[in-house]
Amino acid sequence: MSYIEKNLVPGETVLYKTRLHWIVLIWPLLAAVLLACLGIVAIIERNAAQINDESNASSYASKLAALGALLIVGAAVTFAVGLARKNATEVAVSNKRVLIKKGYVARTSIEVLLSKIESIGINESVAGRLLGYGTVVIRGTGGTFETFDRIAHPNELRRQVQQQIGTPEVNQQQNRQINS
Repeated sequence: MSYIEKNLVPGETVLYKTRLHWIVLIWPLLAAVLLACLGIVAIIERNAAQINDESNASSYASKLAALGALLIVGAAVTFAVGLARKNATEVAVSNKRVLIKKGYVARTSIEVLLSKIESIGINESVAGRLLGYGTVVIRGTGGTFETFDRIAHPNELRRQVQQQIGTPEVNQQQNRQINS
């Protein structure tokens, strides 16, 4: 069960969920590939040093083997950390609010009631439009705004929020606030 599902209030249901776009994995993936390639080169060099049977070859070969293994483990850790960061962000629209949670250990959660949303904006680069990610900006009453970068399917998120703002329950809450 996700963080968002655990923190729903009675009568609240999740209508739409999304996460960060896979594009956030590009830099960790590139770094992991670079480290893995360097590790493989070190292991190949170790094998070449053993074949040549140079003096000090065993010391040199063992250092290269350790370096190669360390680089490959570093590649795996780098990619795993990037994947964990991607999966640590949850974005959901419920029938009462927009919920966004970032992080596993150090957690940040933001909840904006649908009745308090004045506008929702999307910023998409050319790459973002082609690949389906963008920055979502939610402006609340009182001029507050929350920005969320590299969200997958930002236009669908905006559509879901707008659809919920247009529901009779939210409209009744807004009318009550205006009248009071």
